[in-house]
Amino acid sequence: MAKNLTTREEDYSKWYNELVIKADLAENSGVRGCMVIKPYGYAIWERMQAELDRMFKETGHQNAYFPLFIPKSYFSKEASHVDGFAKECAVVTHYRLKNAEDGSGVIVDPDAKLEEELIVRPTSETIIWDTYRKWIQSYRDLPLLINQWANVVRWEMRTRLFLRTTEFLWQEGHTAHATENEAIAEAEQMMNVYSDFAENYMAIPVIKGTKTESERFAGALETYCIEALMQDGKALQAGTSHFLGQNFAKAFDVKFTSKEGVLDYVWATSWGVSTRLMGALVMTHSDDNGLVLPPNLAPDQVVIVPIYRKDEEFEAVDKVAKDLMTNLRSKGIRVKYDNRDTQKPGWKFNEYELKGVPVRIAIGPKDVEKGTVELARRDTLQKEFVSNENVVEKVVSLMNEIQANLYKKAVSHRAENTTEVATYEEFKNVLDSKGGFILAHWDGTSETEEKIKNETKATIRCIPLDGEIVRGECMVTGNPSSRKVLFARAY
Repeated sequence: MAKNLTTREEDYSKWYNELVIKADLAENSGVRGCMVIKPYGYAIWERMQAELDRMFKETGHQNAYFPLFIPKSYFSKEASHVDGFAKECAVVTHYRLKNAEDGSGVIVDPDAKLEEELIVRPTSETIIWDTYRKWIQSYRDLPLLINQWANVVRWEMRTRLFLRTTEFLWQEGHTAHATENEAIAEAEQMMNVYSDFAENYMAIPVIKGTKTESERFAGALETYCIEALMQDGKALQAGTSHFLGQNFAKAFDVKFTSKEGVLDYVWATSWGVSTRLMGALVMTHSDDNGLVLPPNLAPDQVVIVPIYRKDEEFEAVDKVAKDLMTNLRSKGIRVKYDNRDTQKPGWKFNEYELKGVPVRIAIGPKDVEKGTVELARRDTLQKEFVSNENVVEKVVSLMNEIQANLYKKAVSHRAENTTEVATYEEFKNVLDSKGGFILAHWDGTSETEEKIKNETKATIRCIPLDGEIVRGECMVTGNPSSRKVLFARAY
């Protein structure tokens, strides 16, 4: 299986697009801006879903499902929310087709116009808060902790597989609380859940922070986020969690009676991650040979490839391979045994390297004689022979070792590509020559933020939560600044 990938150094963007397609993750569809997620790509997404869903439920959340279509009038109820999404909405205006009288095909029936247009869900705050009005009457109904797994549509002009598509898959949490502090604690908790998932499952180090006012989610009082750095020095927002205050409760008249008998509006949050995480996974770890998957999310953690020429050789090899597969599975390892006779071992080696399977085990007649197997790591491309007695224990320990190595490598890359600057000139030089994360003082004004964005295409990714409060001067205006913020060009 010839890979023939463009290298990252030649053209990082082209490398990414080729890898997503050649590794069988996804492909462009017949619908402009939309993608088909192929079985292997979807298997990785299912692994992500399973772990995140478990984490949500462990923090007290339940899953539900809300309509794909939202009446246009709902969007008019929260002004800043509609402003934020108005340019991205797909609108349903009619409900029927009919055959054209001239026989040219089907047309939209002009007599089937909807009384009120429906918006195809770009996010679900409005439909959910209209529903919550019926669900919430008393403090006994709170907190209400709901998540949904769904698809959303945001009309995009420039699309790229996983990173930015017109339709994408995600989860969105929507919670209601009796007090402001409870809602803020929820928003912070979910940011920490996302951070835990990114670091311990995706092996991607992230910086936790808050967005500036101009970068906040439409209708939020505070947006918490996790920011990751890709291999090409660009940032990627890997998850967001929003404190919505009482804005949506007031817009949809969601009130509750407190323990003291006082009627008040509830406090809200929303939070979400999407299939954009698939793009982050590809761009953080993969190399010029293909995908590199962290064991915690790999659909197949180990692939066993038998090597033989004659049928009698296969019998002995097959027995060792099946016994090993059984023993590994008993330890919770996800194993694929590829005994197809339609492809040669070399082709298979290439395929599984391209698909990023963490560990490959090859077994041939000589290995059977010696009581060994050949074990190859995807992260380092190192090979070694391991005895049959030790192979299971070795593979189990390798899962943790590879996971930790990928995280350590990503942390080192981020450290090498994080720069602190004092002047705007230095900022622009670093941005153009090196890229990566840049820490710099900012005067806190949207005017300065906009100037930097327009002149350099870099944005404030976040105000780091663990950043030191160190007074200084804004690199652009020289005005007082209380702390450095995180800049980068981003996806």
